[in-house]
Amino acid sequence: MSRLDLSRRHEDSYADRESPPTVDRQRIIHSAAFRRLQYKTQVFVAPHGDHFRSRLTHTLEVASLARSIADALGLNAELAEVVALAHDLGHPPFGHAGERALDECMQQHGGRFEHNEHTLRVVTELEHPYPEFRGLNLTNAVRACLRTHTTAYDRPGSALNEPAPLGCQVVAQADQLAYVSHDLQDGLYAELLTPDEPTDVELWRLAYAGPSSPTREDVLRHLRPTIERMQALLIDDLRATFDGSRVELSDENRQRLDALRELLHTRVYRHPDVVRMDEDAGRVVHAVFNAFVTNPQQMPARYAARVERDGAARVAADYVAGMTDRFCQNEHARLCDTRKGQ
Repeated sequence: MSRLDLSRRHEDSYADRESPPTVDRQRIIHSAAFRRLQYKTQVFVAPHGDHFRSRLTHTLEVASLARSIADALGLNAELAEVVALAHDLGHPPFGHAGERALDECMQQHGGRFEHNEHTLRVVTELEHPYPEFRGLNLTNAVRACLRTHTTAYDRPGSALNEPAPLGCQVVAQADQLAYVSHDLQDGLYAELLTPDEPTDVELWRLAYAGPSSPTREDVLRHLRPTIERMQALLIDDLRATFDGSRVELSDENRQRLDALRELLHTRVYRHPDVVRMDEDAGRVVHAVFNAFVTNPQQMPARYAARVERDGAARVAADYVAGMTDRFCQNEHARLCDTRKGQ
């Protein structure tokens, strides 16, 4: 197993006080980008209810699972946790609907937006708490993992030509286990899924220990134990298939997980209520982005000052991507409410 590169891009006297992973963890959780994840959508926009996952709670669940998977495989659990804590720092408001909209906006200006690539931009450029250098100056090992994080929703261009470190592979598996598990739970709580629908999925049947022909109350009562058993089954499978170079599920369990993911796509992500929220979010992102590109001086001075160097579209994307759902909606009302002055 290759030795971790715990060096940093910049000379950094602040990093001498703790171990490298501890410094990285502290810098991530104290960053403004990490705090803003609390008010960014996972699937359900915040006003839908206070008990649904946010991008922050998703991140914490990924970090917990990443440690469990790394421990099971005899890998560096501390590195996996740190990478997991940082992996969504570049996510824009309104979940993947916001990301799609921001990418469409950038394509109109000859660019692209992908939240994983933007995470690397956040930690190397946009966060700048230290006067001597820009970025968080994370270790090279963490930045290498962030650069190559690849799942069904994370496809940075650099990942195509660069092998993913084992820590990155662990986080990718934790990411998909986390979102499938908690989106199933949130979908049931939101009553987008009926109690009998999960029973059509083999992975659920293997883990469910409640009564047959369950009521909604039965499913909710047994939901957390069922999810824990599903996760344990998949982590055991990762351990059984691990060959020292690849962290991946067996074909059998990958198909089982895909079947559960397809249920979520069909009944949750494509539910009319969710689609409507996503469409509204896309319109808001497009409008706010276009307003800033048209008149960059409407952005804060520290962003407007970068337009000559980086271009209005790139700077507007940086600014919009950092917004919370609520702040983006408020900016939309400020910039685009045609009723003002009437």
